[in-house]
Amino acid sequence: MVNEWSEFLEYTGTVTYTAKSKRDTSYLGRFTWDTLVDFEGLVRVLTVLARGFLFHEPDGSLAENPRGRVEYARRALCAWCSVPDVEDAAPRDEWRYRTDFRDLHGEFPDLVDEDGGGWFWRHVRRVGVFVEEHPEAAPKTALDKALAIEKGFDAVWRKKVIQFQTPLFSSKALGLWLIRFESVLADGLEQGPLRREDIALPPELAEKVLAMLPKGLPPEAVCTLIAYYAANRPEDTDWVVLPVANFDAYFGNTSFGRKWLQMIPREIMERESGFGVCRYRVREEFQIRV
Repeated sequence: MVNEWSEFLEYTGTVTYTAKSKRDTSYLGRFTWDTLVDFEGLVRVLTVLARGFLFHEPDGSLAENPRGRVEYARRALCAWCSVPDVEDAAPRDEWRYRTDFRDLHGEFPDLVDEDGGGWFWRHVRRVGVFVEEHPEAAPKTALDKALAIEKGFDAVWRKKVIQFQTPLFSSKALGLWLIRFESVLADGLEQGPLRREDIALPPELAEKVLAMLPKGLPPEAVCTLIAYYAANRPEDTDWVVLPVANFDAYFGNTSFGRKWLQMIPREIMERESGFGVCRYRVREEFQIRV
């Protein structure tokens, strides 16, 4: 969660679809079922992608003139989100939003294939196929979700991709909290380049944290939260937005959001939630400076 360049690579690279047991969710990659099926935490994923394409060359080095790369980054997001048109689909009028961006394959061969399958669409479909072909490696709930993907994911994702292209001030947009490419790109420009360094707690602080944790709460979860706080604390506030769904994906399960957060002693961290947003602040004696 702290090394954002590593996170970017996991959203664009190769996923190994394997599982050693029903508890092993490696085949999900840097996602949870909640993200794949309900798109929870997708805003951060798209923002990390946008920042990667705006500020970095393929080798991770900083690119020149990020603001001049906005259209390039937008095309990259379209390629990543692409979903193939159905075979008997009627040709779309030019003014309608597209969802099949196979024409971007030459520019982004890893993000969209020649048939219009974007990185995310291919990943979700492959996860579903893996679970169906290896029922011994996944719980029944995963099999149910895999079947749901097979039956209805394409239609749902296609609607999402259309939504992403809605102009910011469109009077025809229905619903609140829509995800739009323009918003994601604006947030990406504001947040700047991806962090490429990890942050480690000093040994004495790590020991202090460990001594205060209740049984069943992994020290890695709290130490990662402290490091993330140090990396993302704004200059004008001591509160940091906590992307719970993305932390779940980082740890490979939903235990972080559903169990571990509630177990963290208030002597280490405060947390508040409202209107679908969670924020937290680390007590002064547990903070680190970067």
